[in-house]
Amino acid sequence: MNAVAVAGHCTTKFSAGDIKIESLLFSAAKSLFEQTQNLTQKDIDVVLVSTNDNKKYLAPIISEMSGISPKISHNIESMCNSGTNSIVSAFSYISSGLADVALVVGAERFDSPGQVLEWDLSRGEFRHPVFWASMFTKAHKRKFGTTEEQLAYVSAKNHRNAQDNPSAYDSKKYTIEEIMNSKKLTDDLRLLDCSRPCSGSAAVLLVSEKVARKFTDSPVWIRGIGQKTTSASFTRNDLTRIESTIDASVQAYSMAKTAPDKIDVAEVHDAFTICEMMILEDLGIVQKGHAGKYIVDMYNTESRKINPRGGLIGSGHPLGATGIAQVAEIATQLQANAAGRQVEGAKLGLVQNMSAAATSSTVLILES
Repeated sequence: MNAVAVAGHCTTKFSAGDIKIESLLFSAAKSLFEQTQNLTQKDIDVVLVSTNDNKKYLAPIISEMSGISPKISHNIESMCNSGTNSIVSAFSYISSGLADVALVVGAERFDSPGQVLEWDLSRGEFRHPVFWASMFTKAHKRKFGTTEEQLAYVSAKNHRNAQDNPSAYDSKKYTIEEIMNSKKLTDDLRLLDCSRPCSGSAAVLLVSEKVARKFTDSPVWIRGIGQKTTSASFTRNDLTRIESTIDASVQAYSMAKTAPDKIDVAEVHDAFTICEMMILEDLGIVQKGHAGKYIVDMYNTESRKINPRGGLIGSGHPLGATGIAQVAEIATQLQANAAGRQVEGAKLGLVQNMSAAATSSTVLILES
């Protein structure tokens, strides 16, 4: 199996802008070409587009707009973890020897059709993601004594981190009091417990080991991959566990021959504050039921180990771009190019990206 590296990456500014999906995708692709040494259109074997706006022929369209005639070109739609699933697909093409260079670009508009699926309509008035997040929150509170103040620390930490992220949708800093006093959406969730849909895009260039040095002096290697889909509905016995993340992380750690305590920096899918807590526990980074204290300690010590760019809550959540932006951030950290948000000495990074009430998860482990 061929080794695969991230050789280039970029993230555009996330915003509430009414921008066409084609323009978002092209902007990210153009920026990646401008930022990657020696890269030409003829080098690209694969173009993959990550988006939930799947009624268009977007991968071939972006290929044409960018002057690329790839061997392989198609879209990937998997709700919120479309981005990492696209990267896994590109990894597979390269590791198998079918390609040497793959451009993965993802984008979403603020009004993405992926916000609420036709499948979700079967749940009547409870079809919006805020309701499953509220169920997770209530269950975690009951089982582990998690407090609303601890949840507020997740949001405060990630909004603070986002201040050093030039691509972030919301660079405002919030106090714990402001978060706890923000508008209540359900009994257990407030407005500032939630990530926000927005318009944005990101791109990553994956390459084989034999051509990596042509495009970068500091490749970031994909060492571990894990994926798991448990269902489409969020029926489960324990609402305090994300089984798909547990399974995917076991696969990724095994493939990378590493363990949770070796991870220096991580991007996790904090669609809601409770999600960051549950994910950290289910990745094995912190003991079950102890994530609240762990996050408060991170906030007080100004640690950026988890979600240094601000996560989804601080950066925004353009569905098809999110997983790719997470990988771009970890690559930036491992290349020691993250400026004010840099995690010192980061050598091993993790990305956890999930979708649809956490019924599907992807975990990636990257190494400098």
